[in-house]
Amino acid sequence: MIITSLLDTDLYKFSMMQVVLHHFPAAQVQYRYKCRTPNINLHPYIDEIRQEIHALCQLRFNEDELNYLRQLRFIKSDFADFLGLFQLPERCIRVEYGDKPGELSIEVEGPWLHTILFEIPVLAIVNEVYFRNTQPQPDWEEGRRRLQSKMELVLTDADLIDFKIAEYGTRRRFSKAWHNEVVATLKSTMGAHFAGTSNVLMAKNHSVLPLGTMAHEYLQACQALGPRLRDSQIYAFEVWA
Repeated sequence: MIITSLLDTDLYKFSMMQVVLHHFPAAQVQYRYKCRTPNINLHPYIDEIRQEIHALCQLRFNEDELNYLRQLRFIKSDFADFLGLFQLPERCIRVEYGDKPGELSIEVEGPWLHTILFEIPVLAIVNEVYFRNTQPQPDWEEGRRRLQSKMELVLTDADLIDFKIAEYGTRRRFSKAWHNEVVATLKSTMGAHFAGTSNVLMAKNHSVLPLGTMAHEYLQACQALGPRLRDSQIYAFEVWA
């Protein structure tokens, strides 16, 4: 099972979800998966992906997770209470063979409030299922060497003494285990250069700052939900405030 906690997602999903609960609880949305890398054959892995998504839809927030969210300064008590009842609706997601060779069609359709948390874990699931089948013996040492060389670009440059880096890799990660190692290594090696991570579970487990505000998803939705297209961004920020 790849996703074992609903916190294994980006922080801005929760900040946006809270606004949706308070202002757009009846909004209906559709998400559609697109693999941006050409010539990738995902057909052999459709059953594994479906099984992982089924497991994802069984998850609920536990009290420890809810208490962590409650201590984040922007999380309101009614939103935390709502999350205590939350479960991803499996009926709202479909995984089928796509029209092109090797392509998968993954579509989510339903209430925005109840489907907003699908995106990040589904992307992570597709990636990890693909890579655990195509790279069964990963070259971990090469990965560590590349990570070390990139950290040294910052650590050895006196002009970058105030430079900070944030980790935002959940949706494109090779695997959850590698993601965990990267965050742990950044924390132990980068010191004050490491600002934190967008992944709420990783932030919780490694006692680092969770980062994120909103995605383009929110501004796009407000183009449709707001009173006038030309005023959509003003509307989005006013509602957010």
